[in-house]
Amino acid sequence: MKRSFFIFLFLLLISSFAWSAQPVKIIFDTDMGPDYDDVGAITILHALAAKGECEILATMASDGYPYIAPTIEVFNRYFQKPTIPIGVPGPDAPKFSCPNHWNDSLVVKYLPKLKTNADYPSATEVYRKVLASQPDGSVVIVTVGFISNLETLLKSEPDQYSKLSGKELVAKKVKNWVAMAGGFPEGSEFNVNKHAAASYYVFQNWPTPILFSGFEIGAKIMTGNKVATQGTKGSPVQWAYEYCLSNYENKKSVNRNSWDHTAVLCAVRNPENYFYVIGNGTFVCNENGSNSWNADKNSNHSFLVHKYPYQKIADILDDLMMYEPKKK
Repeated sequence: MKRSFFIFLFLLLISSFAWSAQPVKIIFDTDMGPDYDDVGAITILHALAAKGECEILATMASDGYPYIAPTIEVFNRYFQKPTIPIGVPGPDAPKFSCPNHWNDSLVVKYLPKLKTNADYPSATEVYRKVLASQPDGSVVIVTVGFISNLETLLKSEPDQYSKLSGKELVAKKVKNWVAMAGGFPEGSEFNVNKHAAASYYVFQNWPTPILFSGFEIGAKIMTGNKVATQGTKGSPVQWAYEYCLSNYENKKSVNRNSWDHTAVLCAVRNPENYFYVIGNGTFVCNENGSNSWNADKNSNHSFLVHKYPYQKIADILDDLMMYEPKKK
């Protein structure tokens, strides 16, 4: 009898904890242009938000190409969250598109009024405004692009939103940062080396824990064909994958690597449900943007290592990418 009673109490406690768990507060920072895996990443983010697992506080463009922020707006609008703030990078950020210019086509096709990055506030302003309004230690930042915005955030000065410097504001409000960046145990990866000066500064000065989803993680997980062939015809997600799988980099592909998807998944859900997490080390960024892992120095940095067959994770991501907003 006593045993049954304690089991009942235990189950009640677990149920209560699960019910009371708060959505993860997310700021999503993306280059959304040099590649198109960002489309899968923002779709997964909105899918998890619809499930009540996260709250999207803001969406940032880290690429200075004119149609990056409007591309983000297309997806926020499609997923019925048109009021999510969008910020744009400073003049020093890289300005990448890709040969098939899918951003340009998507914005013309789906945005009610043509816009460019110039129509949005700076990422630094949006970051400071949003962070200042949140409880201490509550925000998770996930980057799936250049580190440009985080450099200007750390270097920002007190303003109307907060009396704290950028670094002080991050230290007070950010719980952790999840970055699709680098290669482990060493490498030279696009998001880091294409704005090497920003990366070099930020990784030396960031004051909260960082979890890395390195190049080798997403490179092995192939997704996109399902939403391209079975998704709602004409949705911006289905269109982007169908279009880019047919001609990205002047070749046809069945699927695409899932670099950005894994970072979003592990920013919202427990990463240890999907990967091994190697921690208690330091991500060392060199001035040229290459990197290595120093396991002998603890800077509250950690990185993902594959645990399951690649297809198992691909199936989870593909299913999340099939999310469609409810029609009003």
